[in-house]
Amino acid sequence: MVSKKKGAWYIILATIFFSSMEVALKLTGGQFNPIQLTFLRFLIGGLVLFPLAVNEGKKKGFSLRRFDIGFFLLTGLICVVVSMILFQLSVLYSPASAVAVLFSCNSVFVVMFAYLLLREPIRRHTVVSILVIVAGMLVIVDPLSGKGSAAGTVCVLGSAVTFALYNILGRTRSGRCGGITLTCASFFAGCAEMLAIIGLSHIPALARQFRSMGLSIFSEVPLLEGITLRTIPSLLYVGICVTGLGYTFYFLAMEATDAATAALVFYIKPVLAPLFALAVLGEAITGRMALGIVFILAGSLIAFLPVLRRGKAEPRAEDLRKSEEEFEAKTGKASAKP
Repeated sequence: MVSKKKGAWYIILATIFFSSMEVALKLTGGQFNPIQLTFLRFLIGGLVLFPLAVNEGKKKGFSLRRFDIGFFLLTGLICVVVSMILFQLSVLYSPASAVAVLFSCNSVFVVMFAYLLLREPIRRHTVVSILVIVAGMLVIVDPLSGKGSAAGTVCVLGSAVTFALYNILGRTRSGRCGGITLTCASFFAGCAEMLAIIGLSHIPALARQFRSMGLSIFSEVPLLEGITLRTIPSLLYVGICVTGLGYTFYFLAMEATDAATAALVFYIKPVLAPLFALAVLGEAITGRMALGIVFILAGSLIAFLPVLRRGKAEPRAEDLRKSEEEFEAKTGKASAKP
């Protein structure tokens, strides 16, 4: 009972932090270069996760191997460098509420990648769920009207797709190193890659090329510029609370309950995030937005309720190890066992 109560609190806290992400980034984004902000928030988030990752690694007897470094560089590239830069750009171009709702649909792409890479079966209710969620996305985007930011929509959908890919790739190793360890290592690896990109952006020839392509945000990206007493509170909030504590409470929720129950975080977010955007940014919840949210919630419930009824818990370590072996066999990589 105590564990379930803790799990409920972890879910509530993770939901609040994740649902405030778009609003916080919208408020903070004007104070920093988007690339710079992504680097700083994941560096801070990684530092918050680090003590938990060390503790988890000790419990699992995890030791870093050479092939792990390459894998973390890959997941860091997909999650931090690609997905989260696209996410930051989408917040720049589109309303925070629309970004929050569309990004929450990454579960659709998780199912697709799970089928393609892990050969997980797609059940009938999952297909229905995907169709209903896609319908909700189309209602919100309304591609026939020509309204809204096409760049913002492309960025957030690209972010959702790559985040889903990171999620599936992570499953192939989380049984061996643990979810917190995987996330922390991916954050640090992604930050190292971003630091290299920031360095390259100061090469005059590349900087000029980016500016000529209309991509001035990738030109001469600052590292510490803009960090003042006035901006530190918002930066710490997106780094510590949204990124660090958000992921921490999410993983603690999975430990106290199971993966299916912890997934409630992403089913509540499409409702809560627009309310935050309304209260803080004054972004109106239009009739079209409300209808799209209803579709997405209905699709999420179609996917979630059968899993909850079966009482499906988080995959066991041996199941995750099997997924890792199958994935690496397909990619032709032999995985050394600890």
